[in-house]
Amino acid sequence: MNVEELRQRCLAKRGVTEEFPFDADTLVFKVMGKMFALVPLERMPPQCNLKCDPERSEELREQYDGLITPGYHMSKVHWNTLFYEQLPPQLVAELIDHSYDLIVGSLTKKLKQQLADLG
Repeated sequence: MNVEELRQRCLAKRGVTEEFPFDADTLVFKVMGKMFALVPLERMPPQCNLKCDPERSEELREQYDGLITPGYHMSKVHWNTLFYEQLPPQLVAELIDHSYDLIVGSLTKKLKQQLADLG
């Protein structure tokens, strides 16, 4: 998966916006104002940070040693850094979905309803 495919996967989800809240090189995807993916565009090799269930994070880090690591500049328990161009595209897509779903699950009842109303 390349950066444009990653971007399209994120933007295809309901209620997602993209912005550069930190600097001109760090693309952030949010659902209802809550971050679920962070993509430092200038970092090589290409990578992104995604939220992940802590138990699953440990398993992924062991299985994909060096390609999935504790989240760079993020909570090491709840975020992973993925070297996404070196991972199976299906896995990256699944982990984007997982990150999005975790954030949606943590939204308030009001925000969940607003998200549902988006159609």
